[in-house]
Amino acid sequence: MDEDLAALARAHGVATWYEDADHRRVEVDRAVVLEVLEQLEVDPAAPAAATGLPDTIVVRQGTRYETGSGLLRTEDGARIGITDRLPADLPLGWHVLEAEGREIPLAVTPARMPDVPRAWGWMLQLYAVHSRESWGMGDYGDLASFARQAQGQGAGVLLVNPVQAIVPTLPVNRSPYSPSSRRFANPLYIKVTDTAEFHRADPSVRAHVLALAPGPPGDLIDYDVVWAAKLAALELLWPGEIRDLEPGLRDYATFCALAERHGGDWREWPSSLRHPDSPGVAAARRELAPRVAFHAWLQEVCEAQLGTARAAASDMAVGIVHDLPVGVDPGGADAWALQDVLAPRVTVGAPPDAFSQQGQDWRLPPWRPDKLAAAGYQPFIEVLRSVLKHGDGIRVDHVAGLWRLWWIPPGEPPSRGTYVHYDSEAMLGILALEAHRHSAVVVGEDLGTVQPHVTRTLHERGMLSSAVLYFQRDYEAPGHPFVPIRSWEPASMASISTHDLPTAAGFLEAENVRVRAGLGLVDDAEKEYDRVAAERRDLIDFLVKEGVLESPDADEGEILVAMHAVLTRARSALILTSPPDALGDLRQPNLPGTVDEYPNWRIPLPVPVEELFSQPGVQRVVHALGQGANPG
Repeated sequence: MDEDLAALARAHGVATWYEDADHRRVEVDRAVVLEVLEQLEVDPAAPAAATGLPDTIVVRQGTRYETGSGLLRTEDGARIGITDRLPADLPLGWHVLEAEGREIPLAVTPARMPDVPRAWGWMLQLYAVHSRESWGMGDYGDLASFARQAQGQGAGVLLVNPVQAIVPTLPVNRSPYSPSSRRFANPLYIKVTDTAEFHRADPSVRAHVLALAPGPPGDLIDYDVVWAAKLAALELLWPGEIRDLEPGLRDYATFCALAERHGGDWREWPSSLRHPDSPGVAAARRELAPRVAFHAWLQEVCEAQLGTARAAASDMAVGIVHDLPVGVDPGGADAWALQDVLAPRVTVGAPPDAFSQQGQDWRLPPWRPDKLAAAGYQPFIEVLRSVLKHGDGIRVDHVAGLWRLWWIPPGEPPSRGTYVHYDSEAMLGILALEAHRHSAVVVGEDLGTVQPHVTRTLHERGMLSSAVLYFQRDYEAPGHPFVPIRSWEPASMASISTHDLPTAAGFLEAENVRVRAGLGLVDDAEKEYDRVAAERRDLIDFLVKEGVLESPDADEGEILVAMHAVLTRARSALILTSPPDALGDLRQPNLPGTVDEYPNWRIPLPVPVEELFSQPGVQRVVHALGQGANPG
């Protein structure tokens, strides 16, 4: 690749080479670099742009950032003349710097967040946590009920799968990691009978609403049945008020109303409706005003019920931590409303590695780093605030995406992509500032192939990384032995598994090998069974060595408890289990590499939440976690 093109790519954050999972240098094809630059609207023949102060400045508190002369207007109204550098004692917050004839947003962010209190708790797939009153799946009321019961058992934290908005059409997209919007909540989780409107309704209306209720979930959750029933019930209860909406909610609710009429993918709508600022959308918004107002009201209901759930966890050491997915459905509300700051024709994924030899395409459009900075990072801020306003913490899925994302140009396979870099100091600083303002903890999901400086920087900023028992091995040593439990990183959230991995019992019984072999996803099933059997032996030997299991010949119930007990020997700030792990359930929530071949995101818990904590296996696990995490 010629040096001029390489220099242009570097100037726009586009990688011309990267280091793969085996630490080998991989050169990116010149054509791919040109395709990515095209998506950033960069003309390779144009002269280099003039340099100066960035569109948005983000600094850690105490930093003497060089600005040249200007005037600083602080968030609290003070005006400070700047001759060369920012003062070191600026308060945290969003300020404005007048310099170079521009008004530049300036964020002063915490250098480090407070330490996270040590606690144990649960990670939940909320759709699975059903109760006797649930309409076919878990809901915000079940989250509140679980929080109250878990708090009574001594739990200090609840991590919840993303509960962000769906496209309100059938079929419902089941994956919580591909939401329609990351700025608004999921009305699918509304507990209809907990709404103020239900309690105020006439008895005949309440009877009509209750008659719509689906029964308890069967073997699998039917999202379409649940949404159709809840939508019909909520339409009966809607008070009918039409009022002015703030711009973000107005656009989201408009998208929902248009999706109901024109289909769930805005890219297939009439051309006059494909941009939120078009005259066609303004006319449609007036025509559909009642429907726009209805979808805005659903958000009010979601906010109220999420607030109730958070209050139910108010005495926990940490509280409710909400999960932030890495992106959004390309046909959904945010991809429509925020298309000017996204690269809508690009998808995000991962380069080839040993597990995915062709690479991965997650079908999510990425932020454009240039447009995001030019917008003062406001769209990113809105996403963070929407999660944090009803949570005590945030888990950032694929946190390395704050540094760089693997961009796949249109029409290319995932192997023909490259990394595009973001201003990680700005992205991480804004995350720290918003979390500080909400007194929230931050957990970064840094599993898989992640550059070491990502995890190191998380810890420097007072954020937690992720530690999963299955992966806590010394991969540099012969045989990849488990890392001694006391050597685990203290600034971490520890668990046995994740939603994408086998449950504790599933691991012990090689359930995921059986399932994948049955689906034709394993080349050599016998070899895979042997590999998993060896990992099982290694784990059991590790548990014996750590003193939480008396004998390698222990029964499975004892091994399950020991897998939990060993986590408490770590110094990790947070120690989490899941209901499937505690119950000994074989079924993992999601099987990567499948869509409809496996019932991803559709598996309910085998018992309702009212009975969960009385299960003998759950009681043994709770005792082990409580005794170990809170000795004395």
